[in-house]
Amino acid sequence: MTATEARIAIYGAGAMGSVLGSFLTLGGLKNVELITRNKAHVDGLNERGARIDCAAENNELTVQVCAKTPEEMSGKYDVVFLMTKQKSNADILQFLLPYLHEESVVCTTQNGLPEASVAAVVGAHRTYGGVASFGATFVGGGKVQLTSKTDGMRMQIAGYQNDNSKLELLTKILGYAGRAAGSENFVQPTENLSGARWSKLAINAAFSGLSVLTGCTFGEIAKKRKSRRLALGILRECMDVANAMGVQLEKMQGHDMQKMLGGRGFFKTKLALFLLPIAMKKHKKLISGMRKDVENGRKCEIDFINGAVCKAGKEVSVETPLCDKVVEIVHGIENGLYETSYENVKFFEI
Repeated sequence: MTATEARIAIYGAGAMGSVLGSFLTLGGLKNVELITRNKAHVDGLNERGARIDCAAENNELTVQVCAKTPEEMSGKYDVVFLMTKQKSNADILQFLLPYLHEESVVCTTQNGLPEASVAAVVGAHRTYGGVASFGATFVGGGKVQLTSKTDGMRMQIAGYQNDNSKLELLTKILGYAGRAAGSENFVQPTENLSGARWSKLAINAAFSGLSVLTGCTFGEIAKKRKSRRLALGILRECMDVANAMGVQLEKMQGHDMQKMLGGRGFFKTKLALFLLPIAMKKHKKLISGMRKDVENGRKCEIDFINGAVCKAGKEVSVETPLCDKVVEIVHGIENGLYETSYENVKFFEI
C-alpha cells in the first residue's frame, strides 16, 4: 500500500489535528479525513477550507480539506492519527475499533506517555507513536493558529512494542506534510520512542503546566526570571526521572537537552538559564492547550503531563516537588481556588 492509496483519518481535528491534516492535504494527499465532534468546526472546514494562521510567520494558509463528524465515518481506515485528549482514550478507541482492520495503524500523537493505553485496546501490533514538536491554538469555525515556525515542525515516529512493519508507510505519509511545511526533516523515524516521548514530556511539563499557572506564552515563560528558573527546574526533574528509568533522552529540534540544560552547579545553571530562551525561540508564541481548556471551563490533561512525571518518579524513588506543585495549583485553578496569574510563581521555592 502506498501513501496515496491509504485511507487516512485525523481523529481529533482540533488545533494540532487541523494543522497536520491540512499540511498532509496541502502536500498532495487527497485521501485524508479530518474528524472532530465540533460540528461548527467541521462546517467551517468544509465550507471555507482550513484556515491556518501562521502566527510565527505573519501569513495565513487556506487549504480545502475533507472534514467529518464521528457519526459520518464509514468503512475501514488504514491509518488513524489519534489527536484527542489522552484522558478519553479508552472510550474513543473502543469507538474506533469497528473502523479498523487487522492491518490498520493507530499513530498516537498525544502528549504524555499514551502508547500503553492505545495498545491496551487496539493491540501493540497496531500501535505507533508520533511525537509532535510544533504547537497550535484552536480558534474554531475552521480556523486554527499555528504558533511554531513551519521550518521548526518535526514529528518523530516509531512502533510501540512491534516490528515497525508500517513505519515506512507512516514515514511516506508524513513526508507530504513535510513537503507542505518546506521541511525535509519534518518526519524523523526513531529507534528510541521512549526517549523521544520523555524529551517532549519534559518540555510539556515545564512549559505547558506553567502556561496554565501564569497565563504566559512559552517565550514569556523562558524570558521572565522566576518562571525561567522554574521551567529549568521542572526540566531537570523530568531528566532525573527519565535517567532513573534508564531512558536516554532524544534530541529536540536538534538540541541535546540533557547536555545543554542538565548540568548542575553554579556556572552550568547560569549557562542553562541563558540558553533556555534560545532553545524555545521557534515556539515562543505557543500557548498551552491546557490553558485554553481551563479558560473554557474544561478539565485539562495535567495528570497526564506533570502528573505522569510525578507517577513515574514515585516508581523509581525520585522526588518531583516542582511537578507535584504544578499539578496541585492547576487543579486548584480548575476548581476555582486560584486564578491564572504570574503571581502563582510565588507558590514555588527555587
